Amino acid sequence: MNMPKPRITPKLGSIDELLKLSEQPPHNADPISSKGSIQSISINKIRFFKDHPFHLYEGERLTDMVDSIAANGILVPVIIRTIKPDEPGYEYEMLSGHNRMNAAQLVGLEHLPSIIKERLSDEEALLYVVETNVLQRSFNDMRPSEKAKVLSIRHSEMFSQGKRNDIIDELKRLENPQYNKENETSAPMGQRPTSRDKVAQEYGLSKNSVSRLLRIDKLIPGLKQRVDADELPLRCAVHLSYLSEGEQSMVEQSINNNGFKLDMKKSELLQGYSGRLSTEQTDKILSGEATRKPRSQTPPPFKLKHKVFSKYFTSQSKASEVEQIIDEALEMYFTHQQQHASAHNDKEAEEHEPEL
Repeated sequence: MNMPKPRITPKLGSIDELLKLSEQPPHNADPISSKGSIQSISINKIRFFKDHPFHLYEGERLTDMVDSIAANGILVPVIIRTIKPDEPGYEYEMLSGHNRMNAAQLVGLEHLPSIIKERLSDEEALLYVVETNVLQRSFNDMRPSEKAKVLSIRHSEMFSQGKRNDIIDELKRLENPQYNKENETSAPMGQRPTSRDKVAQEYGLSKNSVSRLLRIDKLIPGLKQRVDADELPLRCAVHLSYLSEGEQSMVEQSINNNGFKLDMKKSELLQGYSGRLSTEQTDKILSGEATRKPRSQTPPPFKLKHKVFSKYFTSQSKASEVEQIIDEALEMYFTHQQQHASAHNDKEAEEHEPEL
């Protein structure tokens, strides 16, 4: 019996041709390149990337994407990787296409045209996530924690130059089937500079700014959110980044429970307790108790007015004599006050004494 020949999809020449892929019935798979194929995958089987470091589109940008997908479907396939099935029934994890999936869910689509990656390491998967967002967003428009994640990858030794460039080329080719690497006149966005100076130059940042953002990537998610919301000053956040995750959690919990505000003095003090910070000490520092000066037990200095001084002393009076007289006068006054108070108390006691 003759087996039917497999259906071959012609080479895609434009985005319009790529659009037809989203109109295929579920579970059809057509070759798109020698490295992978496009399959229609149920959205219910795809989870967001764990600890996804980028915020989803909001407002007008989200509305535009929803309207476009409602009218035209998914133009560019998402990239996902296989994972061990978990309790909610997820079998895949999103790498490139979080906003498309979010908008598709709002439209009511049930399947996504997807390119499935097998046997990717967590580091390689993260690279897909980061590079996708760098290509789609302006670095200057990113939130501090997002910039921190991008710079930490750029500054990392985890990935080889060749692997990074391959991912960049793949993402660009999906966005534009006519993309030709050889026609690129500038270096790929994924090219990792060899030093912090070059990272700073690439993004128009000072070396100090790069250093601070690299520290921000070491914060726990709750503190990163406070940095992004301008609730935690960047320089204060850098101090907190030197605390352990457990110590950072104590700081976050204390801020959340009490509404404390952080300033440079408090954050520096917290950093100084790195490795030995307790919940009690955290609250004392954040409340200001640890830095509050105790009230002085000594009365403030007092200057005797001239009109009072001149009633009792002349211009020839020596300072030592004036001081001695004032001291003796005050002693007599307070002794008299004490005797008067004692006599008054004795009288009250007699009046209230019960008759026998």
